[in-house]
Amino acid sequence: MSWLRSATSTTGETVDVELVDGTIGQVIPAGSAASGPAGANPQDVDLSGQVLLPSFVEPHAHLDKALTASLVRNVTGDLLGAITAMDTLRAITTPADIVARAEEALRIHLAYGTTHVRSHVNVLSDVGLTGLEAMIEVRERWRGIIDLQLVALVNDTSGPLLRAALREGADVAGGCPHMEDDPARAVAACLDAAGEAGVPIDLHTDETLLPDALSLLTMAELVSHTGFEHQVTASHCVSLAMQPLARQEEIAEKVAEARIAVVALPQTNLFLQGRSHPVATPRGLTAVGPLLRAGVTVAAGGDNLRDPFHVVGRGDALEVAALMITCGHLDPDRALDTVTAASRAALGLPAGGLIPGAPADLVAIPATDALAAVGAAGAARTVWRDGRVVARTVVYSELEAPSAAVASPSIASPSMA
Repeated sequence: MSWLRSATSTTGETVDVELVDGTIGQVIPAGSAASGPAGANPQDVDLSGQVLLPSFVEPHAHLDKALTASLVRNVTGDLLGAITAMDTLRAITTPADIVARAEEALRIHLAYGTTHVRSHVNVLSDVGLTGLEAMIEVRERWRGIIDLQLVALVNDTSGPLLRAALREGADVAGGCPHMEDDPARAVAACLDAAGEAGVPIDLHTDETLLPDALSLLTMAELVSHTGFEHQVTASHCVSLAMQPLARQEEIAEKVAEARIAVVALPQTNLFLQGRSHPVATPRGLTAVGPLLRAGVTVAAGGDNLRDPFHVVGRGDALEVAALMITCGHLDPDRALDTVTAASRAALGLPAGGLIPGAPADLVAIPATDALAAVGAAGAARTVWRDGRVVARTVVYSELEAPSAAVASPSIASPSMA
């Protein structure tokens, strides 16, 4: 048993947090007698001046593509250009390359406070299971530090590859129905394969600005009609934002009824979408407001990390949260929820947070409050997984102080008429 002392919660309270056997035991006002005297236990940590958050959850990554932007160029900058670039790179990519880059990406995510990741892995007709096998190796090696869910991202949901990938060890069934010849058939085939294997599904859904792409609606209707028993996630859902508001609200209600979680991916969609709209360029972000008002679980992820689909990005959930504030017009608390509680729900993980009984998966960031933590997004962080420290980043700055001999500039008061 140990204590995290004098931490600032997201609600602004100063608290002591007890860690017991990998979970949170108590959360009490700082300095309470119940936590015992400070300094009594050498394993206690003083978090004065730091905000304590539940660790972050990345609900949508592509670790098999990560950190390849410098190796191949997306000439057109859009989705098809990114696909073409990766096709070019694939011929010279080995399983060892995939493992090395995926593990480097996980180190980046962990340093910033992410302890759970769902990664889509290409399982394509001309690739087979090679990439999945490499990522299964990564998953097992990192288990207990960063828990990794692998989604079999197939280009033909009706073919044999999806079932083969699930037998091989993929955790989730996936695909891109809107890019197949018959999107409705593709959704149904994925549901069938996932149901047989007893696993969730997570589909790249309507990653286009074309308003007639509505695989999300097909998903909602099929899930409700079939009574599919496992978690269903729809990622991207770009075209929903191109619908009239009344249509957005109608579809959002059906998504809520089907209990489908939606993952917004602001970074990649801002980068890839809208390039053919030079005037009033659409953001490419899904209809966050109507979905939330309907009661849909809306998570947010970083998607691609420095690859042809998104050539920049830090692998930091706080960057995603900041974009959900800027582009999704969420308040800071709701934005933080998209990368913590909502992402945990989308992945079917136990609820987290500073509550007794929750997993002691936490991240502490030097900041005065939660808004300052999101705004500054400093690299200095301490990360706990199951109550033990798994990452610690310390930042030291040397700043030259201004000379005392230089007078402060005067500020003239405005004249009053």
